[in-house]
Amino acid sequence: DLTDRPVVRLVQPNAPQEEKWDRTKAQMFFDRQVDFTAAPPAPDSPTPALTIWPETSLPMLLAYADGALSVISDAAGPTTPVIVGVQREEGGAYYNSLVVTGPNGAIRQIYDKHHLVPFGEYMPWASLFARFNILGLASRAEGGFSSGPGPAILDLGPLGRALPLICYEAVFPQDVLSAPERPDMLLQITNDAWFGEWSGPYQHLAQARIRAIEQGLPMLRAANTGVSAMIDGAGRILGQIPLGQAGYLDAALPPALAPTLYSRTGDLPVFLLLCLLCVSTVLIYLCKSR
Repeated sequence: DLTDRPVVRLVQPNAPQEEKWDRTKAQMFFDRQVDFTAAPPAPDSPTPALTIWPETSLPMLLAYADGALSVISDAAGPTTPVIVGVQREEGGAYYNSLVVTGPNGAIRQIYDKHHLVPFGEYMPWASLFARFNILGLASRAEGGFSSGPGPAILDLGPLGRALPLICYEAVFPQDVLSAPERPDMLLQITNDAWFGEWSGPYQHLAQARIRAIEQGLPMLRAANTGVSAMIDGAGRILGQIPLGQAGYLDAALPPALAPTLYSRTGDLPVFLLLCLLCVSTVLIYLCKSR
């Protein structure tokens, strides 16, 4: 029963990749997300305790986003923090990041993506490839984005602690297992517009569900073009916004389940079974060779 659970709002602007960074349309997509954020809850439903925007949902660097963050905060209201995907620069390095905002757009927490996509977000042997004018798909500087320091926990106050995952970080179970502590939820922001409406976005959603099952934790997933979804610790989708649609979803946050065996041991049981199989194979071979 999720009747008394806090509600989270997931925002899906549905900005096609070929239009997402178009200067003539960027304001439209921003305004769309602001409108979704400001929309009143359904009758007899509580005000969202948290609103989540997808990956790179701001059309500017964080250093120039004070006005935009203030608009977002005003739309959400004084008691609702907003998580926003944004790119940022520090010391000449660029990061694919998310920020947690408070009243008046104040930045409370920042997380920088640490598991980058090769040839997309960064270029191996960047200086060599740059000679041939081959750059990462999302690069802003030679070599593309820089990696953040690693997994981190967001303190979301009464909602609990969240492990942020940006885009394909949700594909790697080791990124979840290496969290500094067990969170109360997993939180993924992503832009799957790169894959159009083929199988890629659905495969990515399936991977997110697997991470939830492995850990017994709810997954809050906000995707630019979809599929945005609220997933419980058993991997069940409790609510979603279909692929290729703009909209928002207010969904109750399911509680975390008890720690699973996988969350406590990781891949150790599989490793031990493989070792046992190898030892058994050697012993059988030795017995037959006598």
